[in-house]
Amino acid sequence: MSFSENLKYRAEKLRAEIERCAKLYYVYDSPEISDFQYDELIRELQKIEAEHPELVVPDSPTHRIGGAPREGFTKVQHKVPMMSLDNALNKEELAAFYEKLCRLLEGGSAQVVCEPKIDGLAVSLIYENGLFVSGSTRGDGYTGEDVTANLRTIKSMPLRLAQEVSGRLEVRGEVCMEKKSFAALNEAREESGEPIFANPRNAAAGSLRQLDPRVTAARNLSIYLYQVMEPERHGIESQHSMLDRLRDLGLPVQGAERVCRSLADIISYLDMWMEKRFTHAIDTDGVVVKLDELTLREKLGATAKAPRWAIAFKFPPEEKLTVIKDIEVTVGRTGTLTPTAVLEPVRLSGTLVQRASLHNQDEIDRKDVRIGDAVWVRKAGEIIPEIVRVDTDKRVSDSTPYVIPDKCPVCGSRAVRLHGESAVKCVNKSCPAQVKEGIEHFASRAAMDIRGLGGKIVSQLVESGMVKNVADLYSLNVFQLASLERMGEKSAGNIAASIEKSKERPLGALINALGIRNVGERTAHDLADRFRSLDSLATAAVEKNFELEAMDGIGPVIAESITAFFSEPHNVEMIRRLKESGVKFEIEQGQENINDLKLKGLTFVLTGELASMTRNEASEQITAHGGQTSESVSKKTSFVVVGENPGSKYNKAMTMGIPVLNEEEFINKLREAQ
Repeated sequence: MSFSENLKYRAEKLRAEIERCAKLYYVYDSPEISDFQYDELIRELQKIEAEHPELVVPDSPTHRIGGAPREGFTKVQHKVPMMSLDNALNKEELAAFYEKLCRLLEGGSAQVVCEPKIDGLAVSLIYENGLFVSGSTRGDGYTGEDVTANLRTIKSMPLRLAQEVSGRLEVRGEVCMEKKSFAALNEAREESGEPIFANPRNAAAGSLRQLDPRVTAARNLSIYLYQVMEPERHGIESQHSMLDRLRDLGLPVQGAERVCRSLADIISYLDMWMEKRFTHAIDTDGVVVKLDELTLREKLGATAKAPRWAIAFKFPPEEKLTVIKDIEVTVGRTGTLTPTAVLEPVRLSGTLVQRASLHNQDEIDRKDVRIGDAVWVRKAGEIIPEIVRVDTDKRVSDSTPYVIPDKCPVCGSRAVRLHGESAVKCVNKSCPAQVKEGIEHFASRAAMDIRGLGGKIVSQLVESGMVKNVADLYSLNVFQLASLERMGEKSAGNIAASIEKSKERPLGALINALGIRNVGERTAHDLADRFRSLDSLATAAVEKNFELEAMDGIGPVIAESITAFFSEPHNVEMIRRLKESGVKFEIEQGQENINDLKLKGLTFVLTGELASMTRNEASEQITAHGGQTSESVSKKTSFVVVGENPGSKYNKAMTMGIPVLNEEEFINKLREAQ
């Protein structure tokens, strides 16, 4: 391949990667790389196109203002495009911008206004005669999304201006989430088993773009304004007077701006905010520098992408060198062994960092992280500590690669890594680290359906020592249950009756209740239908019977999970006790099986948030009626169920022509299957 062909190929690869990352960032609010890395990709492509104009294509991302508007919202055409800003990645580039500004203005210096750059979602607000009437996101710069109802939920945004303004007023700014609100939101999501947001910007964007304003209202968003459109109509002549005018109108302004009259003043402001950003209430990833006088802005104009009179200086990620003192392994609720690096304390983003998650063995191997290594550490999104890379030049000669142990550090049982998975898991379902979640799953409706046995009661039972594994549930009596905090005799009697009734649950529900890794409800019912008893299934698993792997939907991964479960002595003992307690282990002659269920043969993919149930509950409903769920959309998908804030699965379904169900249609289909 010639040099020119290599360059053309590199440009095409860059465009494809930039478009992919931009879509993840702007459309789905789930970026895979940092802003700094994204800017570097843009910069490399810009350089290639500048040096080789023949390689420029009309749809290059270097000509794009932003991301495409998201499906599911009414589109709004911006009267004046919402343009993005060019970036300066270091002080030299900032100095070059300022010197060019001075030359274009043909003066010795240029007066600018500097403000911390808010890392949020750009929005436009419309007020009519002082009343808020509509608001939209930036979208692709020309067409945004109508998020009026969601914006109304932001407490800091006035619905009526503090002063009378006749006619139409458009103001622009950023919706964001303060750091303390972000931390509280992630803590709540982690407790409820939901995925956490990577950074405050993603949390704010995902919250504002909810189809249900009630979800947005619960997210505690903030908004800061910085621009008045058509400023001449309102007697505004400069950026600093524009911010004053916004304050007078009662609109929230960040309030950290400074008028700078020289490059030295700008650099001084940057240096101050390089440190001050860590204690700032909101996440800031840089400083915006804008020419102050508005008439001069008109003189300079704009390129197709950005104004010539402003630039965004992006802070480089703060990275510091420290040492890994040890690697500790904790056991999560699902039995996953998670390695965490114990660090020599280092101050990052204004806080002392002493630990950083290493996630899994693949991540450890990829970065080649070892105990005693000198490592560069940073905070992802200025929040979550992470190890960036190892300084191998400082590695001691006798260091050895780190391997997650094959014994559970809590209970001592085997810890295994199943084929095709990144996680190492403890296979002992009686492990104290897993037992609470295991009991909650065992008692769930799609499993043994023990009504009243919620998370708080399960915690009390485990912490009191009454229940060490699910078999202990069948030894409980009313008096023991009534001794729990805030538990009356009637409630205790109801739970005891529900435990007794659960002994008659069908075999498929029992197999599902055991919580075997990779065995969901549908697979559990298939196994019950095929083997007809738990004893037969256990025998086939331990003997690695070919019948198990030969079943439809049971490949090597699931077969390995089943074998691991039934080979663990703790699990064998638990199953023996369940049988002795009278739990039904067999399908009786003529009993209903999976083939009688109405969703048999249908595959559902769930995307977005459902209002009436969690996605886990929806999945349980599907499999309880004979259907199955999948994590990916393919030709085998029967329906895609779309909730609020759907992801790429919705777009793929539309592209492939796969039927899409909204929540109401999905619920109706479940009712029909009953």
